[in-house]
Amino acid sequence: MQISRRALLASSACAASATVAGPVLAKPHAHHGAPHGSASAQLNAFLKDALEALLSEIPENATFRGVDTGPRARLRHLVTDRSDEGSARRGTAYAQRVQRLKAIDRSKLTDLDAVNYDVALEAHEEALEGSKFGYGDDLVLSAQWGENNSPYAVSQMTGAFQTLPDFLDSIHPIETKDDADAYLERVEGFARQLDQESVRLPADAARGVLAPDFIIDNILGQYADFLGKPAADWTLVKSLQRRAREKAVPGDHGARVLALCEQRVRPALTHQVEVLKGLRAKAKADAGCWKLPQGDAYYAWQLRCGTTTPMNPDEIHRMGLAQVAELEARMDELLTKQGVTGGTPGQRMAMLGKDPRFLYPNTDAGRAQLIDYLNGRIAAVRPRLKDAFYTLPAAKAVVRRVPPEIQDGAANGYEYDGSIDGSRPATYYINLKSTRNWPKFALPTLTFHETVPGHVWQGDYASHLPLVRSLMQFNAYVEGWALYAEQLADELGMYDDDPFGRLGYLQALQFRACRLVVDTGLHAKRWTREQALQYLLDHSGRPTGALTGEVDRYCATPGQACGYKVGHSEILRLREKTKAALGPKFDVKRFNDLMVLSGSVPLTTLGRIVDDEIARAQKA
Repeated sequence: MQISRRALLASSACAASATVAGPVLAKPHAHHGAPHGSASAQLNAFLKDALEALLSEIPENATFRGVDTGPRARLRHLVTDRSDEGSARRGTAYAQRVQRLKAIDRSKLTDLDAVNYDVALEAHEEALEGSKFGYGDDLVLSAQWGENNSPYAVSQMTGAFQTLPDFLDSIHPIETKDDADAYLERVEGFARQLDQESVRLPADAARGVLAPDFIIDNILGQYADFLGKPAADWTLVKSLQRRAREKAVPGDHGARVLALCEQRVRPALTHQVEVLKGLRAKAKADAGCWKLPQGDAYYAWQLRCGTTTPMNPDEIHRMGLAQVAELEARMDELLTKQGVTGGTPGQRMAMLGKDPRFLYPNTDAGRAQLIDYLNGRIAAVRPRLKDAFYTLPAAKAVVRRVPPEIQDGAANGYEYDGSIDGSRPATYYINLKSTRNWPKFALPTLTFHETVPGHVWQGDYASHLPLVRSLMQFNAYVEGWALYAEQLADELGMYDDDPFGRLGYLQALQFRACRLVVDTGLHAKRWTREQALQYLLDHSGRPTGALTGEVDRYCATPGQACGYKVGHSEILRLREKTKAALGPKFDVKRFNDLMVLSGSVPLTTLGRIVDDEIARAQKA
């Protein structure tokens, strides 16, 4: 829905006099002198213990959030245990924590205590349910990688190779000798993770869990490129050498990391290549979860993780078809106004995507120009955010290219939150394997999605919540908010003088609706990879190269792609519900603040938060 800036400001001005600084979720009651057995005291004791457990079970969490210091300094030296035994230990711990949570009387909790309880229970129940399948990547409670659950121990998007080297380069700090020593221990841990995966891969295959042949081919291609280079040229080596030199860190860390990579990482990765080659001979092109042990139940779990709703595949598929049709009609109208006629909206958008006037050169200079443009879009939207929010965080972000070593399997764009203390800004990554995948009209929307008022903006609010909450992320809320942020950018006038940019915005929304159709098609309706790709080609108008990677992403991380449009649709429903309930008291700035001040929550919890705010506003 498009709203003019004037209408947006007018709706804010209609707020009741009691509305001055946006909504504030009530904090937990102080516990000084609270009965030892009170529900609130029990919950907050649980949250304290759960925090330390989640940091220990997935040590990268501590570094990602910037809290691996003081008593937690040892965590900077550790990596997650990716063995079957490590997964089983985490599953046992999740079961114990769920049992402890359920012993607390939820009816005695109010305000933020109630929200914290619901968040912790949903997150732990999701993790526990996934652990029971006995296969796959079980990092649901990873703050950084939890959205990308995969049935496969290794895929083109998940596993040690896809995560740890980039983490060490981008997130692991190098300021002191201890930081550099910790980096070396984590490189050793990376080799150990590769060995653990190489044990799991054939064991999973024996149980009927084997990645499709095209995914294995992608992985092997990435590994071949990586192993084809001298270790001295690996980012894993160069990152430590460069940063240790810049910080004048004493010691021979450069030589030690090179030796570790030659003596431990290269053999571990080479062994994994041999394991994968052996499995490739048995692999088939079957793309969906339906082929897995308890495949339907596994996909239902992935949809729960992805959407935090009880929606089934048929409901999501129908929702996608309806939204694709509605958005195509809007695109058709705007395309016609721009004189772009003939063919379906998807065909016309595909034609525009190849138009040289919208493309940057596919060179390093062209990539630099593209990144400069992204930074310009971030700077342009910032002054307008005061018209959509009362609370205005700093939300600092830097723009980087996806590391070329992993670009073949990486998403087209993604974001990593900054540290809690603000010392490390958030990072917006864009995959620039080919600039031809990024016509200029598609770039603003992606940028607003990943930075402000999208992920970086929302993440800055979340950093002020209890630390344990930042470790429990919910895909439908996080991605639904980012789509809503794309809409806010339109409502704030970012496309008023850019009709092709608005087309890019509508194309992006329609593409997320296509994901509902394709993800459920692959995993519940037994679509082939080719069927999924053809649907996207027919409807999205995006380049074939980008779409092939998208389809493969849905195969590797089922259900995750459904969270975007399900989350966005629910936020819009809640906005309309609030507007209808409050009438002239409705204040869109207050509503937007409420959405981000809640932190990442299941959609069901978000609905209860909105109901409580409506009741409070009606009494005010």
